[in-house]
Amino acid sequence: MKTSGTLPPGAAGHQGSGPGGEAPSSWLLANLDLTPRAARTLDVACGRGRHALLLAAAGFPVEAVDRDAGLIDALTATAKRLELPIRAEVRDLEAGTVDLGTEAYDLVLVFHYLHRPLFPALVRALAPGGLLLYETFTVEQARRGRPKNPDFLLAPGELRRIVTPLVVLREREGEFEGRMVAGVAARKPQDRS
Repeated sequence: MKTSGTLPPGAAGHQGSGPGGEAPSSWLLANLDLTPRAARTLDVACGRGRHALLLAAAGFPVEAVDRDAGLIDALTATAKRLELPIRAEVRDLEAGTVDLGTEAYDLVLVFHYLHRPLFPALVRALAPGGLLLYETFTVEQARRGRPKNPDFLLAPGELRRIVTPLVVLREREGEFEGRMVAGVAARKPQDRS
């Protein structure tokens, strides 16, 4: 499968699954209209790469990072087999100061991962006008199951506050896809110089 410039069949309606087999997040799909076509994309804590594979299949050049070498190896193999433009890298996002680049990406994705000290690096990585799509678990999720560690759970309204200085365009908080989550679509302001 080479890139087509459009989303794979069924993706826009959240039907079926992406190229990697797991369905993409409805939050990603609901906010694709905010992204420029073929946006330079960084998928942070990408796991199996469900979002990286979906966007690469749609023609987005994607870099994906995760600390799990096995998952990165599997993602790299899948991307190669499907002839998709993904560069995947093992990176510990919680070891010291993390450098994700400066104004390198038009789109940064983070799903089901929370490490609060990473937010300045996420903001720095976005190009002016770039979009952060972020969704992760809230404290309400602990009542239903995992995760339970408060370090990995957002307080009510917290995500909007910690993405500052980005401008929140859309947000949601509550039960989605059977999980208690909060999400934002937030844009980095254009330079005013």
